[in-house]
Amino acid sequence: MGGKYYSDVEINLKSDKLLIESEREKLPLLGNSSEKYYEKPSCLEPCSSSALLVLYLFGFCVFLISGAAIFSILESPVEEQFRDRMRMVRQKFLETHPSVSDDELESLITEIVLASNRGVSAIKNASGTPNWSFGQSLFFSSTVITTIGYGHVTPLSRSGKIFCVLYATVGIPLTLVLLSALVERLLVPTVWFLQFLNSRLGHLYQPLNIRLFHLFIIVSFFVIFFLLIPATIFATCEPEWNYLDSFYYCFISLTTIGLGDYIPGDSINQPNRPIYKIVTAAYLFIGITFMMLTLAVFYDIPQLNLGMLFSTSNDVNSEKVRLAGSSTGSQYGAGDVFNSTTATDDNTHRHVVRVRSRRDDSPSPEESGPKELRLP
Repeated sequence: MGGKYYSDVEINLKSDKLLIESEREKLPLLGNSSEKYYEKPSCLEPCSSSALLVLYLFGFCVFLISGAAIFSILESPVEEQFRDRMRMVRQKFLETHPSVSDDELESLITEIVLASNRGVSAIKNASGTPNWSFGQSLFFSSTVITTIGYGHVTPLSRSGKIFCVLYATVGIPLTLVLLSALVERLLVPTVWFLQFLNSRLGHLYQPLNIRLFHLFIIVSFFVIFFLLIPATIFATCEPEWNYLDSFYYCFISLTTIGLGDYIPGDSINQPNRPIYKIVTAAYLFIGITFMMLTLAVFYDIPQLNLGMLFSTSNDVNSEKVRLAGSSTGSQYGAGDVFNSTTATDDNTHRHVVRVRSRRDDSPSPEESGPKELRLP
C-alpha cells in the first residue's frame, strides 16, 4: 500500500464560485467569484491601517493646501487686471457722462449684478430668450438631479425654491439608481471585451497587464468620444469659446463639479437655443454614465484600489466585483493558473488537470480508465 495512485481527473466548475485552497496560498481563479483575496504588499505589513490612514489624511491636507496656493498664485494677477479694467471703464463712463453721479452708477451696477446672479442678462434691455422656457427648464432639471448644479440659473419664487428642494430630494436618488442600472448593463460588453483580450493575449502577458491595457482602452474611449469630440463641437457652436474653454467645460460638467462659468447656449444670438439645451442635457446624462463606467473598471482592479490599504483586516473578503458579475463569467486572474475554456452554454468553465497514471508499469484495465470528479 506504499504506492501512490494517479489518474486523469476532469473537474467541471460552475461559474458562480470557485476557490482552490492550498497549504500556502489562496487563489481566486474566476473573476465572478463572490469572494476575492487581496494581500497587501509585504512592505506595508509593519504599518497598521490606522497609521496609513493618518498618513493619507496628512498627504490629502498637503494636497489641498498646495492646490489653494497654486490657484492663488495663478489667478490673483489676472483678477487684479480685471479689477483695474473695471475701474478704468467706470471712470471713463463718469467722465463721458458727467450728469450721472457715482451713486446712481453704483446702484445700476448693483441691479445688473443681482440680475446676472439670478440668471437674467441685462444685455439688450434683457430681451434675450427667457431662462424658463421648456428647453431651458429641462436643462436646469437635468443639472439638478445629476448634481452638476451650475448655479447660473436659480429659482426666483418661493414656491419654485420649495419645489426644487423636493424635486432634488426625489430626483437625485432616482438618477443614481438609473445610472447604476445603465452601468451594470454596459459592464456586460465591457467584460466581453476583457475576455476577448484574455483569449488573445493571455499566453503573452500577465492578467494584471491585460487589465491595465483594458482600462487604458476604456479611458481612451471616454476621453475621445466624451471630451475631445464634444469639445470640438462646442467650440464650433459657441462663438466666444475656444477649444480649451470647450474641453474645460466638458470635463467640469462630466465630473459633476459644475462651476458654471461656461454654460452652452447662453449667448444672446444663439440659434435654436431651447433645442440646443435639450441636446446638451442628453450629452451630460450619457457622458456621466460612461464616466461612472470608467470609474467602475478602475475600481475593480485591486492593485489600483488604494482603499484596500486602509482595511482593518489582512484579507479583504466578500468584495463587490463590478466587472465580473455572475452574469458575465469573466476570468480575471485565472489565466496564469489554468488554461480554461468555456465548455457549456450555462457559463460552465472546464479546467482539465491530467496526471499520468503510474501505479505500476502495467496497470489493470479497471484502474487505467479515467475517473471523473464533479464539484457542485
